[in-house]
Amino acid sequence: MKRGYLSEYFEGVAMKRLSAVDAEPARSNQHEVGTTPAIRQFLGECKHQFPATFLWLGTEQDSFTEAGSLTMYDTRENQAHRSPEWRLYYPSNAVTEAMKEGDTLFLAKRTDDSVFFIVAPEGGSIADQLSWLFGFEGEPELRFAAHEIAGDEDAELNFSARLILDELGIEYEDPQANSLDSIVDRFGLKFPTTVEFSDLARLTLPDIRADENPDAALLAWLDHEEAMFRRLERKIVAERLGEGFTTGGEPDVDGFLRYSLEVQNRRKSRMGRAFENHLTAVFRSFSLRFEAQALTEQGNRADFLFPSSAAYHDEGFRAGKPTFLAAKSTCKDRWRQVLPEAQKVWPKHLVTLEPAISTNQTSQMQAEQVQLVVPAAIQSSYREDQRAWLMSLADFVELVRSRERGSH
Repeated sequence: MKRGYLSEYFEGVAMKRLSAVDAEPARSNQHEVGTTPAIRQFLGECKHQFPATFLWLGTEQDSFTEAGSLTMYDTRENQAHRSPEWRLYYPSNAVTEAMKEGDTLFLAKRTDDSVFFIVAPEGGSIADQLSWLFGFEGEPELRFAAHEIAGDEDAELNFSARLILDELGIEYEDPQANSLDSIVDRFGLKFPTTVEFSDLARLTLPDIRADENPDAALLAWLDHEEAMFRRLERKIVAERLGEGFTTGGEPDVDGFLRYSLEVQNRRKSRMGRAFENHLTAVFRSFSLRFEAQALTEQGNRADFLFPSSAAYHDEGFRAGKPTFLAAKSTCKDRWRQVLPEAQKVWPKHLVTLEPAISTNQTSQMQAEQVQLVVPAAIQSSYREDQRAWLMSLADFVELVRSRERGSH
């Protein structure tokens, strides 16, 4: 098995846009979807019950999962004179009750014979992101598009793909994990500060030059730091689990839940801080003048303000006008939070690592004068008509440098 590839996790995948009959059992008195020969290449053609994970992937506050099963069966099993008609039966649960006509369904067969039943609501970015991850082209149609995941065409998982795997609750296993031990062992069983970790990630990649390719450097540093963090985290969490969760000889359920939440929150907050740390290193490599977490109006803070908050508040500052950059590793619906920040600066720039943001959302950003900045390697996940509008990190750096030249 190839390590670090999508085929390590999935054998095959299918995608379709849900019809009313698919999504609303009351319209058809059944809980099932039809299959195609391509789907049956990896699901088989025999009556079989698959363990299943049902996922509804809406916004950050509107995503949930259910455990269950899917059953492949022939609706014409007792009609020997007719050719088989294979369908997948699904039980009613919170996910299937939430789905509706127009949503996108992904059926992803795992390597352990289980199936992911993933519903992405209409109008969001997650359908585009999953479509990109699984290698589909074009809009989902009412008939399943499907293919196996194997062979030479299986692409190595990059940083953006691993972000999406996180959304699915899949723990990525770095093929070079053992080689990281010599780096993270110095910390023992304690997490260093994010600044320390970010500095170490850059120091242990001495050949990476941000001043030569800022987009590639940013992703290389983030990728390396993420691998280091996950390796150290695995050691620390394994040690804590080995100690067990008991109080007075009784299982400490609340203690376990608190610890689990602590692990999840650390992951989320650390990524955002690491993103800002490495962006800072990029800007310093070009000797740009900027201020991080600069105070603007009404107590708001700008992630990055070029050249400074003093210039921003100087009514006489005109030449080479201030530039505002917000940084969000993933945008989701939170991109609107940047609108009240640095109200003197339009357009606003927003840098993100999120792949395949929907056309609907990028159109809203354009309408609100928010310019999206996406590292060059991630831009291939966007639709062709979006890419012409996107800025790379190198583009943004050049914009700031040109404004600095104009202010002299």
